[in-house]
Amino acid sequence: MQPDDSVYLGHMLDMATKGTQKVAGLSKRDYEEDENLRLALAHLVQMIGEAARRVSIGTRDSHPEIPWADIVGMRSKIVHDYMNVDEDIVWEVATRDLPALVEALGRLLPAD
Repeated sequence: MQPDDSVYLGHMLDMATKGTQKVAGLSKRDYEEDENLRLALAHLVQMIGEAARRVSIGTRDSHPEIPWADIVGMRSKIVHDYMNVDEDIVWEVATRDLPALVEALGRLLPAD
């Protein structure tokens, strides 16, 4: 693992943890009715994707359990096609994918 990788992986873990905390105990209806929550989650997903994009190819290749291309692709969608971001997909990412990412990154990074 290259030295900067742990910084980016840690940032991914921090942002994914924040995302899961923001939706904990909420329903999809809560999400749909809260514009600030929708914007915050889209931004967190974007930041996770940006950090993932900066993780070295070697580290990404060594950890195929993390869906790197999907994560970076979602970031690109939010950044470059922001008017067509599917809110249902962001909800699914926040409630299904981020908890799995937190788990995977938690196994990958040394405990503090």
